[in-house]
Amino acid sequence: MIHIVKAAVVDLNSITEIAHKTWPLTYGEILSPAQLEYMLNAFYSEEALRANMKNGHEFILAKEDNICLGFASFEYHYQNKNTTKIHKIYILPETQGKGIGKLLVENIKKRAIVNGSKSLLLNVNRFNKAIGFYHKMGFKIIQEIDIEIGLGYLMEDYVMELKI
Repeated sequence: MIHIVKAAVVDLNSITEIAHKTWPLTYGEILSPAQLEYMLNAFYSEEALRANMKNGHEFILAKEDNICLGFASFEYHYQNKNTTKIHKIYILPETQGKGIGKLLVENIKKRAIVNGSKSLLLNVNRFNKAIGFYHKMGFKIIQEIDIEIGLGYLMEDYVMELKI
């Protein structure tokens, strides 16, 4: 049975491992190898993840038999609004399609409601196949944005929202 648990600093290695296994398959046809490496190093170093935690991002893990299968991070009251922002959500490639992503989103949704949120918000790369998953979960595209992240790289995203 899969359990959703709150992550702690001791879980950062598991989060980094999942990102490094997931990103090449998720973004390998979308991003150059150089941009992929740059973003993994920028977003998934222990230092970056610790800073996320310090700045109010909560991390949760999907575990089965004490093995971490996926994770998500989110932030309540994003931009001082009644919105919870999902910053990260990744599932090990070999376990995708088994409902783990849905469990993580539903868990975040429950937590968000308790914390007074009226919506969930997330960014997703405009070429990421996960857009279909988010649509099935009820998210709607509300904006298209390009975010500069350094070295001339852009994140070309849709902003998606789910009213709760």
